[in-house]
Amino acid sequence: MFELTNKVAVITGGGSGIGQAIASLFAKQGAHTVILDINPDASFATAESIRRNGGRAISVSCDVSRAAEVSKVFLGIESELQRIDILVNNAGIAHVGNLANTSEEDFDRIYNVNVKGVFLCSQAAIGIMLRQNKGVILNMASIVSWIGVPDRFAYTMSKGAVLTMTRAIAVDYMKNNIRCNCICPARVHTAFVEGYVARNYPGREQQVLQELAHYQPMGRMGSPEEVAALALYLCSDEASFVTGQAYPIDGGVLVT
Repeated sequence: MFELTNKVAVITGGGSGIGQAIASLFAKQGAHTVILDINPDASFATAESIRRNGGRAISVSCDVSRAAEVSKVFLGIESELQRIDILVNNAGIAHVGNLANTSEEDFDRIYNVNVKGVFLCSQAAIGIMLRQNKGVILNMASIVSWIGVPDRFAYTMSKGAVLTMTRAIAVDYMKNNIRCNCICPARVHTAFVEGYVARNYPGREQQVLQELAHYQPMGRMGSPEEVAALALYLCSDEASFVTGQAYPIDGGVLVT
């Protein structure tokens, strides 16, 4: 079960954190993984780690917010590997701020990566999947797609858009054997989170990390590997009857 043998899986933001965990697990399950990341060193390191462990992986530098760059990258993937079976739209950035203190520049920056990036990569992949008459798109939304969290205005906006894009894509292409779902994590402990805390809460890092952990009723943050396991199910043939759905992985947030 949950084999991805010989499937081509493209993971954006695959150089670190959740994206890295997804790429590594998919490769372990037999996929030929393509790791896209704006940081070429990070994407190369993930791909090299996968290859050292016997998997297949290539790394590509890509800014998902730039249409010409995304188009070129996806055309290159199709030319080299002939197909794209799975797209995981994982690349994303965060921002601290409410409506009053979020600048236009901050709003645009979040929108361009978290919303426009999902749009551009999905659009680039959908033509390939239509020619195959098969494919899976998995988007990384968030628990804030459903609920409000203080001081996360722009980020919440962006992840709400990811949820609704997921449903729109699912409806439009289910007759073409293309599925689209999203995962909605609560807080996940990654290097990204640690860096984010260090930048925004200098001198209070351990206190804030504890607060982030205790926000989940289970008393801890999730792990990238736990999210990757859910991603594997949703991108596998075992989930072939699942589309248009949003899956929380939230340590009990939504039930309390």
